[in-house]
Amino acid sequence: MAPLAIKKAQGNYLYDFNGTAYFDAISSWYTCSYGHANPVLTSAVKAQIDKLHHVVFAGMTHEPAVQLSQDLLEILPSNQAKLFFSENGSTSVEIALKMAFQYHFNRGEKRLAVVALEGGFHGDTFGAMSASGLSVYNGPFEDLLIDVIRIPVPTTDNIEILLQEVEQILSGHAVASFIYEPLVQGAAAMQLIDVTSLCRLIRRFRESGTTIIADEVMTGFGKTGTHFASDQMGNLPDIICLSKALTGGIMPMAVTSCSQEIYDAFYDDQTSRGFFHGHTYSGNPLGCVAASAAIKQLVSAPIQACIQRITTLNAVFAQQLKQHRMVSDVRHCGVILALDLNTEMQRYGQQRNTIFKWFWERGIFLRPLGKTVYIVPPFTTTAVELKKLHQSLIDFLDSGMFK
Repeated sequence: MAPLAIKKAQGNYLYDFNGTAYFDAISSWYTCSYGHANPVLTSAVKAQIDKLHHVVFAGMTHEPAVQLSQDLLEILPSNQAKLFFSENGSTSVEIALKMAFQYHFNRGEKRLAVVALEGGFHGDTFGAMSASGLSVYNGPFEDLLIDVIRIPVPTTDNIEILLQEVEQILSGHAVASFIYEPLVQGAAAMQLIDVTSLCRLIRRFRESGTTIIADEVMTGFGKTGTHFASDQMGNLPDIICLSKALTGGIMPMAVTSCSQEIYDAFYDDQTSRGFFHGHTYSGNPLGCVAASAAIKQLVSAPIQACIQRITTLNAVFAQQLKQHRMVSDVRHCGVILALDLNTEMQRYGQQRNTIFKWFWERGIFLRPLGKTVYIVPPFTTTAVELKKLHQSLIDFLDSGMFK
């Protein structure tokens, strides 16, 4: 399918060169949570660009980075104490994995194994690919990846057997880290994870001294109904990966946060114990001011009310979808809602393109994953817009395209 040319974006809509508007039902891959060209975010960047648009973030710092650090630490889970800046979700995961490896190395332990969940997706760079369980993305590179032990996603049905499997892993491997997506596995077609079962896994790994990494690149910043998906879990991670909606889609930026204990293993007069990792655009001032502005939007009463409204309406609509003969499963968490069609199809086959085109021709942009159709609308979505989006899903199911 040929690329679709977009001329501009404003609010919750994309516009092509004919001036046709398309509702952005996935917030442009979960980044533009406050709408496109949000005036609060763009004004912050415009005010900063004439002051300082970039400077090396090595041996230097600046006010936007300090302000963002304060803003972010105020809303992160309580055990997060330090931040490491980079540029995208994949690099935030690379940093987290390296941080965990070196944390143990600096403490005199050689731990080389990583444990990850089946179906997880953590990015496209080599460490992140290694941790990901979707071979459709990783096939040509599988012989080149780091060693990762994959375990099934925990459920109420398999948790006891899974804990036994974890015992065997821990007895046979020196595990450095356990990485997971809290609550929702995004690229696995928005599959939900049982919180209680996942917490039991985390608790066992923590008892073994394993570093716990939460990949919140997709789930972070309000999409699950709380600031972070980890806020809904009883066991907090040692390291958190953040990107996507961090800057509200204005600028590429990522952060890897960690606990004080992790940080302390690197803080030393001996240079070799430091974390030798850096990116040219780390801590970019424009990205920092955009992120601070986005956080202020996130915590504001109007946006919180919007998140709650979308969450409530999605929950009601999910009950309606469950009754439809063309739906085999429905999942929802916060502003995220996904339905599985009662048919089989390839993840990226022609049928998926047909579904995409059906919605595009009706002014809606979304990206189905095989038989899964999902939405992650901007927080700025009105009740009228959401009702129209929900109705379009019903119209699609009623269209008889897939019987």
